[in-house]
Amino acid sequence: MKRVKLVYGERNSQFGHLYLPPAPAAGPVPLIVLVHGGYWSTEFALTIESAVARDLADRGAIVWNIEYRRVGEDGGGWPRTGNDVIAALSALDGPVRHAVGEDIADRVAWAEVSVIGHSAGGQLAVWAASRLGAKTERTTIATVIAQAAALDLCFGDRPARPSLRALMGASNAQAPQLYADASPVDQPPFPAHVVAIHGDLDTSLPVDISRDYVQRVTAAGQSAELIVVAGEGHDVFVDPRSRGHLETVRVLGLPRRSKY
Repeated sequence: MKRVKLVYGERNSQFGHLYLPPAPAAGPVPLIVLVHGGYWSTEFALTIESAVARDLADRGAIVWNIEYRRVGEDGGGWPRTGNDVIAALSALDGPVRHAVGEDIADRVAWAEVSVIGHSAGGQLAVWAASRLGAKTERTTIATVIAQAAALDLCFGDRPARPSLRALMGASNAQAPQLYADASPVDQPPFPAHVVAIHGDLDTSLPVDISRDYVQRVTAAGQSAELIVVAGEGHDVFVDPRSRGHLETVRVLGLPRRSKY
């Protein structure tokens, strides 16, 4: 497969890796955006999704694995971190489309983009898709897959974790509206289907967060569903061998095993 580094802004972390499949899928070619997790911190980078990106590309998809400014670097923090994800999604219209190549550009499923976010990346993915109304100028987001995601930043009215407080620059008691503006569960419905996939052994973000999210947003009119993966925890989604990843592949409608 081919991997290309593309920039979508002027800052160091405003870039992504575009993976082009060795053999594009027959018919419409799937287009997938990956938003990595890692506490919104520079301790983690887009490379934690590299193995997943390669696996999805091997299954015939084009994969846009994005980086964004995180806590610990200049410009990191809310809302700039979230706005970077919006900008990276908007780059589908320009840098990504240009880099795909004329040979398959006309077969890419630009109207059925899937966005996957893990953990903190799940918060960013759902939030950004909502703010965009599930559309850029030239693409439509059909599905958002939130893997073990931080879908409610005030779940259970517990004090914000240090990583979340560092992102927001204040506690939820000090800035409740800031937290509500960033929390996926508090976003208005948008025209894409949200699939929350969560392991029942997750001790970092309990599955009840995803369960409560789906119940609340579907009641508000959002298309959403929950898939609980038995016997797996929080970090399995960055392992292409895990059941959590295979559930993601199933939702995407990709071949269960690579053909190449």
